[in-house]
Amino acid sequence: MMNLLITLHDRIFGALETHLAPALLPGLARLLFVGVLFMYYWNAGLTKTGEGVMGLFQLSSGAYIQILPRAVEAVGYDPSALGTLARAVVLFGTWAEFVLPILLAVGLFTRLAALGMIGFVLVQTWVDVMGHGAVLGTWFDRHADGLIDTRALWIFPLILLMLRGGGPISADAALGRWYQPGSAALVAASRPR
Repeated sequence: MMNLLITLHDRIFGALETHLAPALLPGLARLLFVGVLFMYYWNAGLTKTGEGVMGLFQLSSGAYIQILPRAVEAVGYDPSALGTLARAVVLFGTWAEFVLPILLAVGLFTRLAALGMIGFVLVQTWVDVMGHGAVLGTWFDRHADGLIDTRALWIFPLILLMLRGGGPISADAALGRWYQPGSAALVAASRPR
């Protein structure tokens, strides 16, 4: 009887792992990211931009305070005194808050976007702790609300996406179906007209 139960268990969960997990896990990881963090990063990015479309290039002083708090404090809260490198860091950091979540939501360049987002979360955590004085917290304690606990849970679906890709319902998959070396669609698209 026990052998029958073990065999049944192995067949059921083996089939799920083989047939369902490759399609389901990346889609769920993307859905989890979008449901929990997309608007968080979108709104964080909006707090850093100036007015209108040009606001993506003319960032608010709050952008510098959020991303480079100690450097801004050192120059008397005058972001123009920070220089070109600081401006580039803040500009690209702000753009990343918009671009990387969009790429993950649609599943385009998913592995690279997930890797970029992991780096972003790590840098964000470092800035929160070192620049803003947030308490990192500890693992293996009885509290599940520490910064390290939360950010570890944010990073887990990103690691899954980095390793597995965007899944079958993603822009990556659509591009993969379209772009196959020697495919008729690719050959037709590459012919001069």
